[in-house]
Amino acid sequence: MLKILLPTLMLIPTACLAHPNWLWPTSLTHAFLVAMLSLTWLKNPSETGWSTLNTYMATDPLSTPLLVLSCWLLPLMILASQSHMAKEPINRQRIFISLLISLQFFLILAFSATELIMFYVMFEATLIPTLILITRWGNQAERLNAGTYFLFYTLAGSLPLLVALLSLQNSSGTLSLIIVQYSSPNCPNLIMNKIWWAACLLAFLVKMPLYGAHLWLPKAHVEAPVAGSMILAAVLLKLGGYGMMRVMTVLEPMTKELSYPFITLAVWGIIMTGTICLRQTDLKSLIAYSSVSHMGLVAAGIMIQTPWGLTGALILMIAHGLTSSALFCLANTNYERTHSRTMLLARGLQVILPLMATWWLVASLANLALPPLPNLMGELAIITSLFNWSQWTLVLTGLGTLITAGYSLYMFLMTQRGPLSTHILALDPSHTREHLLMTLHLVPLLTLVVKPELIWGWTA
Repeated sequence: MLKILLPTLMLIPTACLAHPNWLWPTSLTHAFLVAMLSLTWLKNPSETGWSTLNTYMATDPLSTPLLVLSCWLLPLMILASQSHMAKEPINRQRIFISLLISLQFFLILAFSATELIMFYVMFEATLIPTLILITRWGNQAERLNAGTYFLFYTLAGSLPLLVALLSLQNSSGTLSLIIVQYSSPNCPNLIMNKIWWAACLLAFLVKMPLYGAHLWLPKAHVEAPVAGSMILAAVLLKLGGYGMMRVMTVLEPMTKELSYPFITLAVWGIIMTGTICLRQTDLKSLIAYSSVSHMGLVAAGIMIQTPWGLTGALILMIAHGLTSSALFCLANTNYERTHSRTMLLARGLQVILPLMATWWLVASLANLALPPLPNLMGELAIITSLFNWSQWTLVLTGLGTLITAGYSLYMFLMTQRGPLSTHILALDPSHTREHLLMTLHLVPLLTLVVKPELIWGWTA
């Protein structure tokens, strides 16, 4: 574990002391080496599932894919931010890179924590760098408003979780993830039991976000710089799903009755956010709402508590992380050239940037879950387990899949096809940096088709 954590920490002095001309290349190379080193976690030789186990941290087949995704994303964020940070003073560039590094550090500690309280503290600690990224490097004047929404939604959701965890510590005497699943919490009062159940899940449902508690997400995405959007979509939303999977083992007996309204909200949210996507004019807003729609499927899959549902949820989380991050990068390349996120104003770009249009096509098809991509594998597993739970869900999930295909193609057609706008006269050509960025997003997604057992949560 330390062979990843220590190099990640040493990235901060690298960013602070590097020569100004070499700041971005050295940070990128160092971060990429850490990402390559993290791939060793995917080889899990132990029979119990837990490996690299020590007093505070461990990895198992559930946390390993998310840990590797977090490490993989740091060099990609550095690559994506290079252009729009170039005009900033060098000290601010150093602070920006240090914030991204601290975010990765907190995420590694959160995903590998064996104690629920340590997980909670790191879950909250990720708020601070993200908040600074949104409020300091955001694009528009509403960024403070977006930061406030983000902060208060997350805090209001996670305070009940803290109380619930402390009461669990009181009743069972431990919060270790390895032990706590075997101890049953015993509240004499049935109503208190139900409140405790809801308190445990509320923080994670807001973070995912569940439809109904999702209002902070589009604001945060639209205002955040590209690195903020990438880390939000790719990893921070997954903290909610991961937390739910971990806590569910303790809540098991009560989940059967109490999860109905949440599953209903999640499945209904797929339809609602899908239809919202169909009438969006803002590119980043469309991608943000599509994240809510995909996370609705994940939430429903976890709530049902079947092996297929959990596997599908984990696969979809990883696949969605890579896909939505790639889409935000593409939206950013458009924004850097046209200085507008309105899709109507920057259409027909395929004529000028044909290779970029290819990346747009692949990312859009991944977003609508084209076979044989892992996105489809995850969605199929979740939809199958939902259908087994109640046959009526097929209507909603089927409609949701159709709408997803609709807005993904609408996004591609609006930005790439059609006549070129007359006001677009001179655009920069696409850079090698941007093509490398897209390759590093979409190649892992395509290689997972060949070996999906790395991310399906069970040791093969």
